[in-house]
Amino acid sequence: MSTDRDTAAGAAETATEHATEDAEGPGTDSPGADSPGADAPDAEGGTAAAEVSEAAAELAAQRELRERIEQRKAEKAGPIAAGTKLSGQAADLLAAVRAVESGAPVDRSLLGPRASAAPERAQPSPRAAEPASAAPSGPSPGLSPAPASASRAVPAEAVSAVRAVLARGGAPEALAGQVATALGEQAAEVLREDPWLLLGVAGVRPEQADGFARALLGAACGPGDERRAAALVGWLLERAALQGHTALEAASVRDTLAEHAVPDPHEAVRHAIAEGAVLVFQEGAEDSFGGGFEDGFEEDSPAVAEESEAGADEEPADGTDPAEAGPPAPVLLGLDRYALAEESLADGLARLVRTGPEDSWDEAAAKAPRAAAELIRAVAGHGLVLHTGGEAARAEPVALAGAARALGVRAVVATHSENGRDRLDAAAGAVTVAGLLAGAEGPGRYADGLFALDLLVVLDAPQLDVETAAMIVESLPDGSRLVLSGDPGVLWSAGAGRVFADLLAAGVCPRLASRTPDPGPVGELVSGIGIGELQQVDAPGKEVVIVPVRDAGEAVHRTVQLVAESVPRAFGVDAGQTQVITVGHGGSAGTRALNTALKERLNPGPGRFGGFDPGDRIAYVPSPGRTLQGAVVAADAEGLRLDCAGTEVVVARDRVESAVRHGWALTAHQAAGMRWPAAVVVLPGDAARGLSRPWVYTAFSRGDRHLSVVHGVDQALARAVTDVPSQERTTRLRPLIEGLLAPAVQPG
Repeated sequence: MSTDRDTAAGAAETATEHATEDAEGPGTDSPGADSPGADAPDAEGGTAAAEVSEAAAELAAQRELRERIEQRKAEKAGPIAAGTKLSGQAADLLAAVRAVESGAPVDRSLLGPRASAAPERAQPSPRAAEPASAAPSGPSPGLSPAPASASRAVPAEAVSAVRAVLARGGAPEALAGQVATALGEQAAEVLREDPWLLLGVAGVRPEQADGFARALLGAACGPGDERRAAALVGWLLERAALQGHTALEAASVRDTLAEHAVPDPHEAVRHAIAEGAVLVFQEGAEDSFGGGFEDGFEEDSPAVAEESEAGADEEPADGTDPAEAGPPAPVLLGLDRYALAEESLADGLARLVRTGPEDSWDEAAAKAPRAAAELIRAVAGHGLVLHTGGEAARAEPVALAGAARALGVRAVVATHSENGRDRLDAAAGAVTVAGLLAGAEGPGRYADGLFALDLLVVLDAPQLDVETAAMIVESLPDGSRLVLSGDPGVLWSAGAGRVFADLLAAGVCPRLASRTPDPGPVGELVSGIGIGELQQVDAPGKEVVIVPVRDAGEAVHRTVQLVAESVPRAFGVDAGQTQVITVGHGGSAGTRALNTALKERLNPGPGRFGGFDPGDRIAYVPSPGRTLQGAVVAADAEGLRLDCAGTEVVVARDRVESAVRHGWALTAHQAAGMRWPAAVVVLPGDAARGLSRPWVYTAFSRGDRHLSVVHGVDQALARAVTDVPSQERTTRLRPLIEGLLAPAVQPG
């Protein structure tokens, strides 16, 4: 068998490993590392392969929702300038929206086939109008994410044709379902024309796609092939999104392309832009692009850079001092889904700020607990308010919602997870963000799809990725209020973006910091970590216990002992209420190894259904970045039956491997937004490189009553707390929102 075919066939192994583990190595806890689907992408075949996965269907439905939101915005009066530029189809769409808003003539074809049928946006009064139905009925048709069962199936013959192409190129035939789903009914023909499109399948690496292309094209392809360059640029940006970036600097992309033997990286990026594979931006440079983005990108080229250096001493025509102007903003490349989400989010937030009511809730504030009074007064007069604090501080925005309801304001509290919702008092009437968007929870929507509410309080705000945040904000009526509340010290969202951090940095709305500390030794320890100090705390009741270990084997053994024996004996907390948290899925003491050991001790069994038995504790990931905890109830011909927070969930047989893990042990990213009576944090020696202050802060703050730390990283823990801050993410939200709303000095 040829070397090329061996390389292509290597994708079979990749299809059973985590997509981000390929980039960062096993044992890491990166934002995209929490979906079981990343470990084993669906390898569907035959008729079963035709079904779009539940996660893919949800993402597709979300994109459909955003497209219709953009169409609805095009019917609005009162434009809000976006303050940025796009290219390709996104630029056409944005230009059409601006033209409609300004009353200028516009080519309606730019808005797509649905533009002419877009419903006129209703203008309900947030305080007086009623929902489309008295009972909450969910989103209006056409605006809600479609259920997975309604997803369009790819014909079986299309999957078979793709399977034949994959076999010819030496790639795993099991990838046929994913390829057909991604490329459509003509997938086989498209893949023959451009074999590097295989890079669009999760887990496939460039060297594997290269081997597949050589097997199909022979001498007709090479490292400088334009098709290869475009696919590599898209692959780099998709991989960056798994790490939280919504864009990358063009220079960084060119450098990485050079590492992949692309002979002319600059021309490769230009080609990817021209083909519409990526968009290009330069924030705050409205007049610097001349004829358009390709001209602007030209300014970032090596030749132009040399010319700029040669003419550095020349005085600009407008007489300004270049030194005072500062360095130009970098040219960024991004995928259209994140560009549109950030544009939409910035516009929506600016709309809330500008249309926010100006009421006086002084009487309500006087009756509220002192800690919540300041927040109530701020929200009374502003459409957007940010609130920061730890677990104990969650009571303040909840009290705000209660006070608002007493005034006749329709207020809703939303949390990141079911665990977070269930930790609140029943009187809070909390919902989950996912349930609110899907219409399964909350007040329902108006006929035009907007939420039938006046005030939305979102807890666990750091867990909002840019796409989810955009969907929330675009669903809020004019004149409504939005409060984003959360702990800025925790890990950012599993999805792309850092919405809460960007808004805190922008300073365009009131920001209030809670003065309510988390109680007890665990709260004291975590507070110190938040300011970069790892200190010993007095824990007379063994609220905090450090368990030193020498190696990973001992770490696994002591963890099982703590969960099964020590914590239940000392605190009366059974194993089901103790959560194990570790740095990553792989490694000698990652979630896989720990869950194997914990199952053997707590619920031994043969694992007849994909390694699971009734009674197993599980983590189910219905969509990227969202983890549901539950237990296995049974298994039958339909699939694996789970109990997730009292809700029955059936996971189809072909999705079990990709969507369900054992859940006694989680990563810190999975655990963010959730808490348990007790937590055991496992730090084996090989975990040192995955530690940072936000990781330690998040992991150590998951236990209400008790924290055990299985400690095998020596001084690496202290160094992480003092010296390793958050991993930077390249995003565009802050400059976008600052361009729309000039920063102002705010309280807090």
